[in-house]
Amino acid sequence: MGRQNIKRLPPKPGWAVYLRTSSEEAQNPENSQRRQRHTIERSLFERTHLPVYDEYIDNLSGRYADNRPGYQQMLEDARAGCFSHVAVENAERFGRNDTEALLAIDELHEFGVAVRFADYPDLDPIDPDDRIVVSLSFTLARRESIKLGQRVMGGLHAKLRSGGFVGIPPDGYFNCEEKTEATVKTQNGKYTRWVEQDPDRIHIWRLAWDLLLEDRMTLEEICEDLHGRGYTYRSGRPFVEVKPNGRRKPNKNTLSSIFHNWFYAGWVVSDKAGIPPKTVRGQWQPIVTTEEFEQGLAILARRNQHRVVKRKHDYLLKGLIFVELPNEPKLVKLTGSTSNAGRCGGGTPYYCVPSSDINILCSIIDQQIPAVLTGIQVNPDLIPRIRNSYTDELARKLGHLRPSEREALEATLRAVDEEEARAARLYAAGKITERVWDNLWLEWQDRRRTLQTNLEALQQKQTFHIQNLDAALTIIAKVGILYGKLERSDQKDLLRQMVERVVVNPEGTILRLELLPPFAYLWHVTRRVQHEGGSAVTGETKTSPQAGQCSDYVLSDDPGRTRTFNQLIKSQLLFH
Repeated sequence: MGRQNIKRLPPKPGWAVYLRTSSEEAQNPENSQRRQRHTIERSLFERTHLPVYDEYIDNLSGRYADNRPGYQQMLEDARAGCFSHVAVENAERFGRNDTEALLAIDELHEFGVAVRFADYPDLDPIDPDDRIVVSLSFTLARRESIKLGQRVMGGLHAKLRSGGFVGIPPDGYFNCEEKTEATVKTQNGKYTRWVEQDPDRIHIWRLAWDLLLEDRMTLEEICEDLHGRGYTYRSGRPFVEVKPNGRRKPNKNTLSSIFHNWFYAGWVVSDKAGIPPKTVRGQWQPIVTTEEFEQGLAILARRNQHRVVKRKHDYLLKGLIFVELPNEPKLVKLTGSTSNAGRCGGGTPYYCVPSSDINILCSIIDQQIPAVLTGIQVNPDLIPRIRNSYTDELARKLGHLRPSEREALEATLRAVDEEEARAARLYAAGKITERVWDNLWLEWQDRRRTLQTNLEALQQKQTFHIQNLDAALTIIAKVGILYGKLERSDQKDLLRQMVERVVVNPEGTILRLELLPPFAYLWHVTRRVQHEGGSAVTGETKTSPQAGQCSDYVLSDDPGRTRTFNQLIKSQLLFH
């Protein structure tokens, strides 16, 4: 059936007004909206008699468009042909993500809807010359947003380095502020803010530290003592939760975090601001002295040394192993579990399906891996034929795909030259300043260098793929021997480079390995070469869905994987 040509009706004549208030204006959005509306009416509506269809308002940042409901509703109505023009105060109000905003302008243009900005009423963002100015406006708005974030973060770090505090203080303290007097307003801003002890809660934490410093009670016992006195955390969370079955759970982790917080000793500590402990004294009254705080840290550290740490088993096939069940259409992923991990022997590790009776000893599955890997080894005598087959297919793929990519890069280079020529005409006419011209010129040079680098990279990709194939062939030709020579951590790395899934039955017998590219592709080539003549492999495996095609592997440019192959090979000198 032929494709139907659906004619889109022209939009109804009229204006859609888009108003956006950024987060820094959120305290008085109505005032900002009134100002935007007045600017739009004076610059745009006085020139036309078109009616106003509707207003779309957002009180959100313009960096991302997906979370702006007014903006999204405006686009939906534009697609429905409800209006013919969109009025915005300036490009920054439309959005600070220049790529997304320009795409939206192009989409609106396809619907027959024109976007106009009140600060430049004669500017048409579809016109090539005017588009440069619009793009520059978006770029400057995005830069201003980034710089604003940097300035805010710098100011917060400066406040910390001067002994102040940023954010909500920990339990036992609260924020205070007062309006600044006119004489010191230029130095401290409109408000002066500081942190004070909470008189209703400070005694709780002084008591908690006294109980810790006595070195008689564990954290659980301290929680029980505070809970028995009727105290809770500031959030209302109890120090001890009593379960419906009567089991008691002390909330000791929060208590431990408080005992490790230098704030209570009067010190400012911040990794992001680069402030280590005992370097910047805070401008608040501490609950404990520095000596008491460090004594508490020493008590906690000494206790941790005698803790029985639960052993963690290193599961060889973590994330790779699945079980095939008779009545399940899909494979079920197995997870690792170790019973009695606190015992001296470290417990017994299993691969299991949670809340089921499927529990398979790790040792039963892990000991099958060397034999299965030996079974997928490629006969070394077939490697030259496999390489030739791969090279022929690679040449076909690259010969078919790469010219279009080269043409696209060359076309982009020409577009940069044309953009520079248009900007030069604007610069000569005095429409853009010398500073703007210099910034644009630097941007064009950066884009040219990037495009030239990509063009040069195209010449190297075929060599890269051949080297990647040689590394993969070296592994798959002797993977059974290589696996047995590696340490356990390297064995895990090798499996994650080669294997997508290990499928077992409920008894723990490995049914098949599903390989990752390029090994899946090599298996496919091997089977094809074997079919043409010669014995390539023994054993049986299954490849991933990409096995029959080399395009995913041919077009993959991940040098990290090649480096991993080479590192595994170099770790065994017997392959050199």
